[in-house]
Amino acid sequence: MKTVYDSVVARDPNQPEFHQAVEEVLDSLGPVIEAHPEYLPVVKAMVEAERIIQFRVAWYDDDGNLQVNRGFRIQMNSAIGPYKGGLRFHPSVNQSILKFLAFEQVFKNSLTQLPMGGGKGGSDFDPKGKSDNEVMRFCQAFMMELWRHIGANTDVPAGDIGVGGREIGYLFGMYKKLQNEFTGILTGKGLAYGGSLIRPQATGYGLVYFAREMLATTGKSFDGATVSISGSGNVAQFACEKVLHLGGKPVTLSDSSGWIHDPAGIDPEKLAWIMDLKNNRRGRISEYAENFDGITYTKSEPEPASNGLWGVNVDIALPCATQNEINAQEAEMLVANAVIAVVEGANMPCTPEAVEVFQNHGVLFAPGKASNAGGVATSGLEMSQNSLRLSWTSEEVDGRLDAIMVNIHKQAYETAEKYGMPGNYVAGANIAGFLKIAEAMTAQGMV
Repeated sequence: MKTVYDSVVARDPNQPEFHQAVEEVLDSLGPVIEAHPEYLPVVKAMVEAERIIQFRVAWYDDDGNLQVNRGFRIQMNSAIGPYKGGLRFHPSVNQSILKFLAFEQVFKNSLTQLPMGGGKGGSDFDPKGKSDNEVMRFCQAFMMELWRHIGANTDVPAGDIGVGGREIGYLFGMYKKLQNEFTGILTGKGLAYGGSLIRPQATGYGLVYFAREMLATTGKSFDGATVSISGSGNVAQFACEKVLHLGGKPVTLSDSSGWIHDPAGIDPEKLAWIMDLKNNRRGRISEYAENFDGITYTKSEPEPASNGLWGVNVDIALPCATQNEINAQEAEMLVANAVIAVVEGANMPCTPEAVEVFQNHGVLFAPGKASNAGGVATSGLEMSQNSLRLSWTSEEVDGRLDAIMVNIHKQAYETAEKYGMPGNYVAGANIAGFLKIAEAMTAQGMV
């Protein structure tokens, strides 16, 4: 496996995020290749994207000035279905980050047991500070380049950081105009034009459903537990909501400017205020401390300073912000406070060193490819509803989501035990996701 990893680094030496994602998976697959040596060619093929598309996105701002951004779509693996994965609009977007996300998406989608391959895309465009008209013009220009490479049976993008309901609407409208058809080409759509109930809540809800199953294996639950959550976007908001439903007490949230600690707990009324702040007024989390009593607000420090959010004494940690937000030092802070579970809501928010700390100290740890799969699972359910030309109720979609997350937990837990690594959800998720794809790729002649 080291030979495969070395070849990845040699081919693309300046892609650290992608290297990290590949290394984490390859480290888990040794026992599988030992039992199934015929799958080694699959490993060599899986680390190479089936297709990488990069394009120029030219658009005009409100002052009439031409702006130029880069657009990408990484079509990683289609062995078990059309490429499926989000679009991210953020200044940090580059090929390495999107390849890491697409690679993770392949395994995540496999774990859902739905017919979806893996892909990811986006642009270095920053929606923050842009007017609605500027965002619309950018999205239309972006789709004018992307539309020829996607389709309901080819590649079905969704949202991600910087791409919410507003952006999906503009993207869908331009695709419909260019393709001259109304089809389920994007997920995360508005309910008025083919979206699914529970889709906005799905990643956060699914995260908590997975965490609930993990805790149950040790006789614990969210009832009465204090919970740290990072981020304050879609995933963090609805993880917070579901934690409250299950009797837990969320005490932290954050954004790029800093983080808040509310010892009394973020109750439903406070959460509603936060949702209005972030979704409608597009404000900063610091305003929470200005509006409520007893709140500590800490401004973000430049890297590589540790994030004090993870020093708050809690039972459960749900990192929901971005990749590599918890390093080894911060993991030690959580361990020192006797955290019982760390469950990833973002994509790869824990560094490999942090994961090692958690595993060495017996902390329940779940990788994002398993624990945050609820979003793409419900995107798959949206695709099914679009194909059937019908809509399911909130209760039906939520029930299906819950069942999918229970099954993902079951796969990861039982696969880890089968391969002699009980309790290692990282290995269990990687191996379970890999085996389905390996079987499909082998049957198809690895094309």
